[in-house]
Amino acid sequence: MSARVRCIPFLTNGSIVILTGPTAVGKSGLALKLAGRFEGEIISADSRQLYRQMDIATAKPSPQELALIPHHFINIIDPDQDFSLADFQTQAYAIIEAILARRKLPIVVGGTVLYINALAEGWQIPEVEPAPALRRTLEEEAARRGPAALYEELRQIDPAATERILPTNTRRIIRALEVYRTTGRLFSQAQGKSPPPYRILKLGLTLERPALHQQADARIEQMFERGLVAEVAALLEAGYRPTLPAMTSLGYSQVAAYLRGEMSLAEAKEKMKFATHRYIRHQYTWFRRDPSIIWLDATDPALEEKAVQEIAKFFAAVNIQEKV
Repeated sequence: MSARVRCIPFLTNGSIVILTGPTAVGKSGLALKLAGRFEGEIISADSRQLYRQMDIATAKPSPQELALIPHHFINIIDPDQDFSLADFQTQAYAIIEAILARRKLPIVVGGTVLYINALAEGWQIPEVEPAPALRRTLEEEAARRGPAALYEELRQIDPAATERILPTNTRRIIRALEVYRTTGRLFSQAQGKSPPPYRILKLGLTLERPALHQQADARIEQMFERGLVAEVAALLEAGYRPTLPAMTSLGYSQVAAYLRGEMSLAEAKEKMKFATHRYIRHQYTWFRRDPSIIWLDATDPALEEKAVQEIAKFFAAVNIQEKV
């Protein structure tokens, strides 16, 4: 099958594709190609691309790319606005239904495993009202002691919860502690599962670790060349606190420390690279728990065609099942 041939099978209602993988592996580029081939719309499962004014370190699609294919969950909130996992899940289900009603293919793309699992597995997320004062205290504590300290506190209280939360996910760690301190209920015990009525194909992009680290490091250098320091300075000047969960994400926290004079620019870059490598390691820890992911080599010259073939096989199997 030629790479230029569009491949639009009969789209069965309730079928979606999830494209995941570690940061910097090339998910966005492949997603654009697949969306063009299958008349798809892209649903971002990246917890940082939600924020307006935070473009460079979040590696958002360019304005030109956003104009090519409809995207969802890009630039929808300000850095100081709350957006919970429950918000993502509820809105994602509504968006999926709307895309399917248009007879388009929903393609969920991202490396925020929490978002993907909550969507694919139908997590029952506890509806506990936020406690702003407590949340602010926990944010300040995370900024002062580091997310790892709060993660360890949560592990002591609720080890089952930490099995679902990355150590780098400050927002989710704070939320779990917030639920426990305000209700006395363990976060893990408040969650169940009710799988959604979708047929789901999970594709994963992967790369040998040394090559992936090199690719991530090169992207970080490009981020600084594109003006990451100026972007972070503008956010701070606009009044966004460095303790906000959005501002503690990869790149922003390191550059903010540089702007406060706590480290050199070279040190900020190295710390950002080290933190990114650690995040990649955590992502793979989670990916290994999901045997349903079909892994594709990001360096394969036939990558696009192999992804197309997997999607075509998926739809063929779905159509056969419906006829039985």
